[in-house]
Amino acid sequence: MQINPVSPTTFLPQPARSSPLASEPAVQADKESSVKTAPARQGNSQELGDEQRAQVAKLQSRDREVRAHESAHLAAAGGLARGGANFSYTVGPDNRRYAVGGEVSIDTSPADSPEKTIQKAQTIQAAALAPAKPSSQDSAVAASAAKMAAQARSEISTARAQESKDTSTIRQSDAVKSYSSTAGFGDEKDADSNTINVIV
Repeated sequence: MQINPVSPTTFLPQPARSSPLASEPAVQADKESSVKTAPARQGNSQELGDEQRAQVAKLQSRDREVRAHESAHLAAAGGLARGGANFSYTVGPDNRRYAVGGEVSIDTSPADSPEKTIQKAQTIQAAALAPAKPSSQDSAVAASAAKMAAQARSEISTARAQESKDTSTIRQSDAVKSYSSTAGFGDEKDADSNTINVIV
């Protein structure tokens, strides 16, 4: 499984280059998530030898595993998913196509506020780690999302610290004004001299 990010930075390679799921040679890529295994073009499993039947069984198992893996990503990604899953296929000895790799594209860009970015990063992490056996690429996407969330938390902390500092400065200014007005209570200053006359 790969989560193919939709952002200026691409976190994951395309399956044709180096997909951890493409353990079998990919013959064809298909952009439709609803493509099912094609019917046999010629022959059937009864005409296959023992070795070929074993290979078909292995391909069928891999196809189910890949589809379940990508379905888990899609379900957890929700509105962040950009379309359905994309699969890489190989043709088995029975002339049927079997999914041997896949990817899901999701939006991994930061949101319009740090609070929303944290929520989005949590959804990205959940989508990346949704399958029963997350791949190393899935873990890398989850780690990138955790980093994005940490940066957003840092922005929130910085903003709160600045807000607290501003509030503290205003309070200090008010305290100085209050002290100044009460400290001079009952005093009269002679405008023509630099002396202070105290009325008792």
